[in-house]
Amino acid sequence: MKNRREFLQKSALGIAGLVTAPSWIHGAPALIKSFNKPDSEINGVKIGCITYSFRTMPDQSAEATLKYVVDSSLSSIELMGDPAESFAGMPAPTFNRMRAFQLGGKQRRGETLTEDETKELADIRAQSDAYSKTVAEWRAKVDMKKFEELRKMYKDAGVSIYAFKPSAFGTNNSDLEVAYGMKAAKALGATHVTLEHPSNDEQTMRLGKLGEQYGMSVGYHGHEQETFTFWDTALAQSPKNGLNLDAGHYIAAGHTDLLQLIEKQHSRILSMHTKDRQTPANGKGNLAWGTGDTPIGDMLKLMQKNKYKFPATIELEYQVPADSDAVKEVQKCVEFCRKALA
Repeated sequence: MKNRREFLQKSALGIAGLVTAPSWIHGAPALIKSFNKPDSEINGVKIGCITYSFRTMPDQSAEATLKYVVDSSLSSIELMGDPAESFAGMPAPTFNRMRAFQLGGKQRRGETLTEDETKELADIRAQSDAYSKTVAEWRAKVDMKKFEELRKMYKDAGVSIYAFKPSAFGTNNSDLEVAYGMKAAKALGATHVTLEHPSNDEQTMRLGKLGEQYGMSVGYHGHEQETFTFWDTALAQSPKNGLNLDAGHYIAAGHTDLLQLIEKQHSRILSMHTKDRQTPANGKGNLAWGTGDTPIGDMLKLMQKNKYKFPATIELEYQVPADSDAVKEVQKCVEFCRKALA
């Protein structure tokens, strides 16, 4: 009777756990996987992923994003703002963000917008400005407990969050919004926040000082404007300022001293976006890993040899094949890392 009673008690606890767990955990395969938590620290090198890599997947919720991460065998991530903020209750946008990105990108590339596109973009931007005010008001009042809940949900599945990237650190964001972003990052368990380098010394000074105030490091990401000295001013401004180096873009910019940059700045690199891009001579393409010019294997071995602690962050940016999906492609990137570090 005692054994039966213990069995029933444990069964009831198990059922209760399933009831409160994310919906994707229901079902035997996923349940089994939850017992075998992912581990993407490979022979001393921390391999992570920015959740932007899963942008083409149908469900962008925090729960679905966690499933994509676990299915990719990853145990640490750089989390984009949307999944976390939506989970915490941020109002949904009233406009088509993807359309805004498409039209804005076309304009930035110097392409001429049609009259209808020009009107559409102006309307979207007006809606965006109004939405930004709504978001700022929400951020001023949000309870950090929701971010703590998300952290626990991810931790229970074996995933830690080392960086957080909400759109809260721009020149147009108030100190209150920056503080919100840093507090949310801390609640998520992150060591740093990331953003595109603003190319504005006053802004990097401001963020560095706010980072000191709130105990949060700030990683500046670059694209093809990266150079060997690109981060020097920000690094001199504050010990909380650091690099969110993008190795692929550095190669596409035509530089040949990537490994030397990593060696010089390793103590200030907070995380490193990893992708396989070509040199300018070869077309600057964004290719499947192992087919471009970025020395990913050499980078990983350098990290392993010198015991660097910052994570190599997989960023899936090449075209996903029609017969595949983002999760399958990220899995290939993880396997590339395993082979390189064997």
